[in-house]
Amino acid sequence: MNRQREKIGEYFIGRVVLGDTGVEEPGGNISRVAYRVFGNRCEYPEAERIWPRWASGIALEEGEWVRWPANYQSAWLHVVQNSWFASNRRAARYGVEEVVHLDGGQISTKSGFYCALGEAVNGPGGYFGSNLDALADCISSSFGESPPARIVWRNFQASQESLDHAFLDSIVGLMREFRVDLATC
Repeated sequence: MNRQREKIGEYFIGRVVLGDTGVEEPGGNISRVAYRVFGNRCEYPEAERIWPRWASGIALEEGEWVRWPANYQSAWLHVVQNSWFASNRRAARYGVEEVVHLDGGQISTKSGFYCALGEAVNGPGGYFGSNLDALADCISSSFGESPPARIVWRNFQASQESLDHAFLDSIVGLMREFRVDLATC
């Protein structure tokens, strides 16, 4: 929950067992409650440092994901996706810009590509896929706005130097398949 008590994400856990309830204070308040949780751990431990930023209630800034270390980009994408769907949004385009601009100079990882694309399409903290199948779902969604008519990928060469060619070929092929005009420069 954020500071306004709005749901910003969710995790499913297994069984929870109440442990030691700690010390009871005057007025019946308990100062500490211990729980044992039996369930899955988040596969992105860095998300623990990112969630407080989302919970702050302060609007996310454009390019904020880039200011985190590169090894946090997968966790940032995880938080984006978790928050996006927990907020009852769909895998779709909500932005209205006909031309979407990507800066390849900021894209050094696959997760970084999806962070950049989500932000370019749906604004800071925006989601527009987290893998090729999810990207196809977002592009082909009948909900929301139609897919972007054109994506201009500036500094594409920088992305080519950071990302493997098979991944880039898959992205370009997917854009063609869904008739998204992709311009690289």
